[in-house]
Amino acid sequence: MPRLSRLEIAWGVFALANLAGMYLWQSWETVPFHFIWVSLTLLYGFRVWRVNRMLGVLAAVVVSTGTLIVWDIHRSTQAWGELTEVPLMSAMFLAMVWHARRRQSALREASQLAEARAALLASQEQFLHDASHELRTPVTIARGHLEVLRRSGSSNGEVDVALDELGRIERIVERLLLLAKADRPDFLAVTAIELEAFLEDVFMRFAEVAPRRWRLGELAAGTLTADAEQLRIALDALLENAVKHTEPGEVVELRSRAVPEGVAIEVADGGAGIPPAALGRIFERFGRADSARNRAVGGVGLGLSIVAAIARAHGGSCSVTSGAGGSTFTLVLPSFRASAESPRYPEPFRRGVRVA
Repeated sequence: MPRLSRLEIAWGVFALANLAGMYLWQSWETVPFHFIWVSLTLLYGFRVWRVNRMLGVLAAVVVSTGTLIVWDIHRSTQAWGELTEVPLMSAMFLAMVWHARRRQSALREASQLAEARAALLASQEQFLHDASHELRTPVTIARGHLEVLRRSGSSNGEVDVALDELGRIERIVERLLLLAKADRPDFLAVTAIELEAFLEDVFMRFAEVAPRRWRLGELAAGTLTADAEQLRIALDALLENAVKHTEPGEVVELRSRAVPEGVAIEVADGGAGIPPAALGRIFERFGRADSARNRAVGGVGLGLSIVAAIARAHGGSCSVTSGAGGSTFTLVLPSFRASAESPRYPEPFRRGVRVA
């Protein structure tokens, strides 16, 4: 039999005292009677007993209070109608028992579900980490042999194709490793970044390699406390995504602005936009806006999930708006201190259109 807690012992003493009051003061017995039932209901709210124990306590209270009321009725100190209080209070108590047990069951199920999801997430992260490490070695060995074959001069164009595919596999592996480390405490190495110059550098690197109408919009001047390398990876992924979903000559713009949460860095493109049904899943791992695995737009759906992971690690967020005129991805990061200084670059250059 489970040991009684102090609260249960105190209630037992209180109930016995009120039973004694019912016996001694028959004309006022409704007061101690209700004290017993109300205190029992409150006690069960704190101590949800097993069914057998609960039924035993309920039966004891019903018999003891009912017996005293019947005794008083026979002594003509109470009317017969007072006896109906016993089943009414029992029904009230049982209704509370039902709600309490249902709430306890719901909490238990929620806790089990949370534990199961946490275990699943941990296993997924471990799988990504292990699989990525295992893939790196054979890819490196294969690349080495192909490089030797190409240098020997006895290869044809198929070797170049194979090397390109290995490079693609290597990029996927690196992204999987990054995702596997994204939730670790040591994932970020934050420093003070001059955001304006940083975004200019990111812009210039991409503007030289993809034939798009590259536009550098307004840039918020100030200092951002963040991991420069991870932030560069996130912005590269957003710009790469914009390039994949636009045609040569279409606009891709990089801009930033100060917001109450910190700073918002935006990558806007003039492509066809994202289908509304896909907007809710594009930041998920292996989520893609297009259902087909078309090599023309490439990727396996890891780039945007990396952006979301890096944003979360910084305490920020990433979102997207899209329509017929294109899409705008917004990366919001905290820990930004705006500067009152004028822009580093001449206004005509900052507002100009650059075609690579």
